[in-house]
Amino acid sequence: MTMGDGPLIVQSDKTLLLETDHELAGECRRAIAPFAELERSPEHIHTFRVTPLGLWNARAAGVDAEQVVDALVRYSRFPPPQSLLIDIAETMDRHGRLVIEADERHGLVLRALDRAVLEEVVRSKHVAPLVGPRLDDDTVAVPSSERGRLKQALLKVGWPAEDRAGYVDGASYPVALDDADGFRLRPYQIEAVETFLAAGTGVVVLPCGAGKTLVGAGALARASARTLILVTNTVSARQWRAELLARTSLTDAEVGEYSGERKDIRPITIATYQILISRSKGAYRHFAVFDAEDWGLVIYDEVHLLPAPVFRMTADIQSRRRLGLTATLVREDGREGDVFSLIGPKRYDSPWREMESQGWIAPARCTEVRVTLTEAERMTYALAEPDERHRVGATAASKLDVIEALVDRHRGEPTLVIGMYVEHLAEIAERLDAPIITGKTPVRERERLYDSFRNGDEAILVVSKVANFSIDLPDASVAVQVSGTFGSRQEEAQRLGRILRPKADGRQAHFYAVVSRDTNEQEFAARRQRFLAEQGYSYDITDAADALGGA
Repeated sequence: MTMGDGPLIVQSDKTLLLETDHELAGECRRAIAPFAELERSPEHIHTFRVTPLGLWNARAAGVDAEQVVDALVRYSRFPPPQSLLIDIAETMDRHGRLVIEADERHGLVLRALDRAVLEEVVRSKHVAPLVGPRLDDDTVAVPSSERGRLKQALLKVGWPAEDRAGYVDGASYPVALDDADGFRLRPYQIEAVETFLAAGTGVVVLPCGAGKTLVGAGALARASARTLILVTNTVSARQWRAELLARTSLTDAEVGEYSGERKDIRPITIATYQILISRSKGAYRHFAVFDAEDWGLVIYDEVHLLPAPVFRMTADIQSRRRLGLTATLVREDGREGDVFSLIGPKRYDSPWREMESQGWIAPARCTEVRVTLTEAERMTYALAEPDERHRVGATAASKLDVIEALVDRHRGEPTLVIGMYVEHLAEIAERLDAPIITGKTPVRERERLYDSFRNGDEAILVVSKVANFSIDLPDASVAVQVSGTFGSRQEEAQRLGRILRPKADGRQAHFYAVVSRDTNEQEFAARRQRFLAEQGYSYDITDAADALGGA
């Protein structure tokens, strides 16, 4: 390939434009994926952005500046701006000039490979409270309890440290994958496990439906250590438990649940984020679960949803191996840097559309259905207080006929109707004569309804935000989203993920977003769709009249 033939245009604003129809587009995408984040992916030109965090992620994962520059030069159609290449090299060079190491006398130390950098950071108000006494010109002591918080602080001041302090093995505990019924991890799951274990910490990013739980089971079996698994809710905890019992040598007595209902600490313990962040008299009294065992591995399911208080706990267990699992590293609170500092860099990632093309997740068609409100509804919206308008638009009665028509269009297919406003969902459930699951539904009843849906006794479920994540409903093939959390990209991705497990008959999945026209729902919908657009999904926009007409 000669200059002028490449699929990539490298721009001085740190954006990369990839021509998707080029014969080398796939090869180029794989070359830039370790350091560039996909921003937009319409039909023909995909936009990536190079950021300091992305470059440091790559550096921490073993990619050096020479490899980054080489990829840009090799695939670029025009000569990349020299200033950009220099900036990339200098940004990546900032990672690792400070090193956290184990020290026999002091436990941990922060050592400088560049003395001026150490002088700068120890004077920072963010860093100074987290380090101990100066040991020599190049070294400062670090209290072991501050290992995580120090990494956070150093990232914030632009000098990310390389953590070479290592990890304790923790108490060993024999676990093996069960190969009964011919079960084997898929090739990409094996690769994800191997990549993580080679580093000891980090995040695996896979689409919903691609078997992240099995990656966790594979890591657990390879580590063969006492393991703490943190999950989003009790239903998820029980699904993890069932999967581990089905796919590994673990028995019922070896896997404990630490949740609002049970407090069993076993060699393999599954705890919910909610119980860990619940307070009593202002104190997080369940934090002690972290100290209950000599954990050799901590797994964070849906790490993009990790509550802020749990970051504090993570900071206190930096000596343990840590695996984050997620479909998207997008955090609406902007704390991606904390995931990098405290869990580790992204170790493995696979694009959604690539997984689809290989048959590992179901093909999906996304449609935004726009509903025209009645004059009375438009006036109610116009007169509503600004912070109430989203609810008014999202719960408009004009949506009801459209929702029913969409469900009827796919009669006989396992269908989820998903929203955030419980009263509106209750009205929809009554109209569809379908059961509803909300945050107030007891866990046992939720599990019963999910089981009924899985075995085909219930063809339709109306669900609130409790079904956004970590719910295993493999046969669901239709999702009708009637309302969402403002512009949440991660929520949109999770909801599409409910229907992406491959179908036995190979049928396509359908995702509908029902949106009120001429309201702020349209604006929020565009924001929500951004992550999926980045993954290569496009939304057809159709008028509600088409749905009502059966088109």
